[in-house]
Amino acid sequence: MTDASPAAGLSTGPDSASTEAADRPSGQSQPGPHQAPDQAHGGAQAVAVAAAHGVETMFTLSGAHVFPMYDGAVHPVHGGPPVRILDVRHEQTAVFAAEAMGKLTRVPGLAVLTAGPGVTNGVSAITQAQFSGSPLVVVGGRAPANRWGMGSLQELDHPPLLAPVTKLARTVHRVGEIADSMDEAFRVAGSPHRGPTFLDVPMDQFFDNAGYEQPGRPARQRIAPDPEALAEVGDLLAAAQRPVLVLGTDVWADGAEEAALRFVEQTGIPVVTNGMGRGIIPGGHPLLVTKARRRALGTSDLVVVVGTPLDFRLGYGVFGGKDGSPTAQVVHLADSPAQVSGHAELTASASGDLTQVIDGVQAALEQQLRRPDWSAWVADLQADVARAAEADAALLAATADPIHPARIYGELVPRLAEDSVVIGDGGDFVSFAGKYVEPQRPGGWLDPGPYGCLGAGLGAAIAARIARPSAQVVLLLGDGAAGMSLMDVDTLVRHDLPVVMVCGNNSAWGLEKQPMQMIYGYDVAADLAPRTRYDEVVRALGGGGETVTDPRQIGPALDRAFAAGTPYLVNVITDVDAAYPRNTFGV
Repeated sequence: MTDASPAAGLSTGPDSASTEAADRPSGQSQPGPHQAPDQAHGGAQAVAVAAAHGVETMFTLSGAHVFPMYDGAVHPVHGGPPVRILDVRHEQTAVFAAEAMGKLTRVPGLAVLTAGPGVTNGVSAITQAQFSGSPLVVVGGRAPANRWGMGSLQELDHPPLLAPVTKLARTVHRVGEIADSMDEAFRVAGSPHRGPTFLDVPMDQFFDNAGYEQPGRPARQRIAPDPEALAEVGDLLAAAQRPVLVLGTDVWADGAEEAALRFVEQTGIPVVTNGMGRGIIPGGHPLLVTKARRRALGTSDLVVVVGTPLDFRLGYGVFGGKDGSPTAQVVHLADSPAQVSGHAELTASASGDLTQVIDGVQAALEQQLRRPDWSAWVADLQADVARAAEADAALLAATADPIHPARIYGELVPRLAEDSVVIGDGGDFVSFAGKYVEPQRPGGWLDPGPYGCLGAGLGAAIAARIARPSAQVVLLLGDGAAGMSLMDVDTLVRHDLPVVMVCGNNSAWGLEKQPMQMIYGYDVAADLAPRTRYDEVVRALGGGGETVTDPRQIGPALDRAFAAGTPYLVNVITDVDAAYPRNTFGV
């Protein structure tokens, strides 16, 4: 949301430290890149601290309240290269991109938003980061301190709005406090349990100059788990006959993916993954039993959940009880004490650095006098996986007209490279992706997480293309989600970021249409315009695309998309009645 005036709200009074800034040309700061290394304006200081924490890209939408941060990115005082400025068409996209950058790189992403509506437009994306545990720093502009309370343009006290959905939200009132406050924001955002932090800075303080000390990049602080708690988990595993391990997003975020794979392969425990836990155990691995998830979690006697909350996606932590089996014992392993479930009935729990947690549990198991043999249980689940794959094969090759959504994945999955990044932004259509797409590497899957916020996909695609410049980047869009963010294809085009987009277009809010029919026998407010040409929207913005109505043409269309070297959308018209067979609606 661009300010009405490049210097909106700047005081020109003789007592203002920003008088000189107000008289300069729009966006120009002095003394600029040649100023002494221990003196810099507030925006340059903020950028220097971000760079010290590993930030290479700033996501933003132009606004005068934050011009000094742009100047600090273009003319760095931190002795390194300029920070890339990636400007978007809607502030939510800037924050979604920064959040995805934090997920992919495990370095807090940086979004810079102008005051008032710029900040409030980013609130949903900030909330997604809070729900997903994504490392993110958002810096907001703020009306000048020397005009506060007088009705400056976009004068709004942001921190009270952001406090419920961030780890830290505060105003930095003086230029001399900016560097230390930014350093704290990055440290807090990147520490377990990770999440978003928010600072806003009055405009006059951003333009003002002060001395500062450049911080070094902090060493990671690893929290050691309780050895007795790990020993208890080892005891439970040794006694279990049908255990299941669940790996979630925080295993990746905490850098514990190698420990997790080692644990699985050396113990032989079957695994179900969700979120960014996908790919930690490569797709097709004999111990990956996500396709047998219902049987695995429903008949297990011990479920060990690592790095993900016991929320609606995991039945709120209640497992077992199916096919005559008793209720399972539950172990929750988390990256920090506050993440251990407080509502589920836990048999044991532990928290701390997840590499140490997982390695510690493995060591405790290896010290047991009795080494469990789970081979029969694994074989039983593998048979279920094989049956599920056989059942899936017919849908993946379906020739139905209208197109069954599964056929899209029958064509897409064989075309995915090992290093591909797949992004889901949608309801039913992306639920099919969760069923059929099994990443081969960790860090290759992005979805909105438990907050379920549509419109995140374009921002995530922007970040993925920057973070993984040589990888395939595939964005899976429901047509509802496409309507929330497709204008930012313009951002992909302007910044030369080729991405393959696949839209499952069933002309409806499918995730709402089917449940409403089930409850009431009818549906309202669930239909969209039939067969909308979203590909033409992409072409109008400078990309490429096509609409597909024949299942035989999906594969060739995808080949053209991957070869295009430009943002390209394949708009596939699908059957609205081919709903995903879900077990939960999130309530």
